[in-house]
Amino acid sequence: MAFDVAAIRAQFPILDPAAHGRPLHYLDNGATAQMPQAVLDAVIRHETRHRANVKRSVHFLAEAATEAYDQARDAMAAYVNAAGADEIVFTSGCTAAINLVAHSFGALLKPGDEVVFSTLEHHSNIVPWHMLAKRAGVVVKAIPVTAEGRLDLAALPKVIGPRCKLVAVTHVSNVTGAETDVAALVAAARAVGAKVLLDGAQRAPHGPIDVAALGVDFYAFSGHKMFGPNGIGVLWGRGELLARMPPFLGGGEMITRVTLEETSFAEPPRRFEAGTPPIAQAVGMAAAARWIESVDQEAAHAHLQKLTARLLDGLDGMKKVRVIGPTGLQARFPVVSFAVEGAHPHDICQMLDEDGVALRGGHHCAQPLMAAFGVTGTTRASLALYNDAGDIDALLAGLDRTIRRLTA
Repeated sequence: MAFDVAAIRAQFPILDPAAHGRPLHYLDNGATAQMPQAVLDAVIRHETRHRANVKRSVHFLAEAATEAYDQARDAMAAYVNAAGADEIVFTSGCTAAINLVAHSFGALLKPGDEVVFSTLEHHSNIVPWHMLAKRAGVVVKAIPVTAEGRLDLAALPKVIGPRCKLVAVTHVSNVTGAETDVAALVAAARAVGAKVLLDGAQRAPHGPIDVAALGVDFYAFSGHKMFGPNGIGVLWGRGELLARMPPFLGGGEMITRVTLEETSFAEPPRRFEAGTPPIAQAVGMAAAARWIESVDQEAAHAHLQKLTARLLDGLDGMKKVRVIGPTGLQARFPVVSFAVEGAHPHDICQMLDEDGVALRGGHHCAQPLMAAFGVTGTTRASLALYNDAGDIDALLAGLDRTIRRLTA
């Protein structure tokens, strides 16, 4: 069955050219995806009918808000195939979710214990571990990257040793689009008794996740990259691990009892959700998950594969262009980064914006990876299921003109 991209695009008001008075070819989905009308409606409906704080009062608005928040947790548990909703912790985003693990799981580690990440990581999955190393004497190590922009699996036995307690890596690179071989990574971690965290920010928009099948221990992702609101994210954690972890933040709702002398903490997930949570954002994120689940995932994947191939083929035919990452479609997602000899990524992005093409240029919060490839930054096109061939062709045509202007 053909994928009806026009029907998908029609559900996103921001993609209507009439809304801007100019063309829009939005290819910056790896930073923030747009929201369909179904998600906008869910947020507006909540804020206009059920806006109240949760678990605080017995009036009908508070009860409705609490029910909506609980249903959102149920929806996200279903999206990742969690064992139960109590394994879902709402955070302010993927960054906050990883920091929660760094603080709470990190509190269980001892000086000399090791945490392994990789050269592919977003800074959000590097900096918290550096901070933990300074705070607790933990040792950090990095898995190197191959010339194709994938994890160097041959290096795993050298990097993941007997003192390793956690391996924290990206599920899909936000620069190269490469998908991690999770099975190989989990096997290497389990061989030394280590836990595994996946940064799923770039994977979550592309259909439901099965954490049970992945065999990992933590999974972190954001709402705004999966067609939901800003300011919301999820940490999934194995129930037995969350139960062992101390809270990260203190405040209301994460307690069972407080006296002037001491505090006793609630069971997960409330233990990790201090203060007023992002209620409307959670409702919106759940609506986004349900919307993604309503799309034919096989057809959407095939559609994005065709667009990625079209983009890679077009870039391959351009002089002075170097793709950073896999040049084929195997085990990769629709994130394509490239460097242009003699041109700065910011200049490329600014000039293409004149053609209505929205890209991202810079180091993409991945400076170690840029260094590994010998560049200071790249231009990145990241695709979503509402993109079409016209978006790719506009990028390629605009890039060809831009290269001639910048490098003549």
